[in-house]
Amino acid sequence: MTGPAGVRADRDPGLQPERTRLAWRRTTLTCTVASVLAVRTALHGGVSAAGVVLCALCCACWLGFLLIAHRRIGTLAATGAPAGPAPQNLTAAVLCIAALAVCGAALVLRS
Repeated sequence: MTGPAGVRADRDPGLQPERTRLAWRRTTLTCTVASVLAVRTALHGGVSAAGVVLCALCCACWLGFLLIAHRRIGTLAATGAPAGPAPQNLTAAVLCIAALAVCGAALVLRS
């Protein structure tokens, strides 16, 4: 049995966007924790130029991911059946996370 727009009547279309919204929030929280730990590691042994640069890169990656996640969460909340994310947004999110991981690893190896 199908309802409006060909959606099955026994399927709740609101659950998938909600799970996706929660996944974006969890990933944002994880990036926040990783950034805070990177800043803590960079400033733990004293302030150095390399530490400040890596700290700034971590913060920039975190802010970039935060912007992408906020846009996606807003899109998921605004529409009942949202379209898939744009490939360039997913690519940017993956690059931000990978850069954050590289900066974090550099900070750990530096100390």
